[in-house]
Amino acid sequence: MTDTEPAPAVRETAESIATMEIRGAATIASAAAEALAEQAEAAAEADATASDPEAFRASLRAAARSLRETRPTAVSLPNALRYVLQRMEGDSVDRLRRSVVDASEAFVDQLDRAQEDLGQVGANRLADGDTVMTHCHSTDALACIEAAVEQGKSISAVVKETRPRQQGHITAEQLRDAGVPVTLIVDSAARRYLDEVDHVVVGADSIAADGGVINKIGTSGLAVNARERGVPIMTAAQTIKLHPETLTGHTVEIEMRDEGEVIDPEAREAIGEIGVENPAFDVTPPRYMDAIVTEQGQFPPESIVTLMRELFGEGAAEPWAEP
Repeated sequence: MTDTEPAPAVRETAESIATMEIRGAATIASAAAEALAEQAEAAAEADATASDPEAFRASLRAAARSLRETRPTAVSLPNALRYVLQRMEGDSVDRLRRSVVDASEAFVDQLDRAQEDLGQVGANRLADGDTVMTHCHSTDALACIEAAVEQGKSISAVVKETRPRQQGHITAEQLRDAGVPVTLIVDSAARRYLDEVDHVVVGADSIAADGGVINKIGTSGLAVNARERGVPIMTAAQTIKLHPETLTGHTVEIEMRDEGEVIDPEAREAIGEIGVENPAFDVTPPRYMDAIVTEQGQFPPESIVTLMRELFGEGAAEPWAEP
C-alpha cells in the first residue's frame, strides 16, 4: 500500500457499495465508517505512513474519496465520512489511528440506536389492523413496521417489487420473517392496491433542505397517487440521510445506473437501435409527503430544514478533499 492507496478492505467495500452488494443508507454508512477504521489500521502498519502523521492523514482522505465516489446520491455515505474524518486528531500516527477507530465505533453504535429509536417513532403512526404499502427496500421503513408488530399491532403489507433490481423481494422476505402477511405486486399495480392500504411507508436515500425526498425511482409517482387516493405517506429516514449541501443551493445528483439492469444485450440487439436510461432515484416534492420520521422525532417535510441546520449549520465541509 502506497501512502495514498486505499487498503484492500477499503477497495472491497467500495466495490460492494458500487455494485449494491452493500445497500441501504444505514448499511452503506456503517460499512464506510468501518472501512475508514480498516484504512487507519493498515496505514499505521505501512512503511510509507507508519511514522508520518501527514502521510497518514493523506491516506485516510484518499480512502474516503474512493468510498465517496461509489454512490453520488447516497448522502449517508459522505455524512459517515464527515463524522469520522472530522474526529481524526492527534500529533502521532498512533493517536490519529486511535481517534479514527474510536470515531468509527461510536458512529456505528449511534447508527444502531438511531434505527431503533426511529422505528418507535414511526410505529406510533401505525394502528392495529393497518395495511401498509412499501416501495424498494429500506431498513428504516422496516424498523417502523417491525416496531409496530413488537407493540402487539396486527400489520399486513402490500410490497411493490420495485424494478429493475426487485429490491421489494428483500422487503417481502424480511417482513415475512417478522410475521407480517405480505402481498407482492408489480410496480404498475400500485394505484389499484392503494384503495386497500392505510399507509404508505418508504425510506429515503437523501432528503433535501426543502423537504424533497430523494428515493428509489417510482417513489414520486407513488406519492402522487397516494395523495390523490387520500392515503397518508411517510418517509422513514435517519438524520444521516439529510443532505446538508442542499442548504447552500446544491442540486442533488440523480445516479444513472447501468442499462443492463433494464434490458440484456441480446434483447436490446434484437429490438434494434434504441436509447436506454436507468435513473436510480427520483425526487418527491414535499407537498406530496405527509411526514418525515427520524430518530429525533417526526417532522412536516417543510420543517426538516430546521433540524438540518441544527445538525450541520449552514453548509457542509468536505474533509476528504486535499487541503
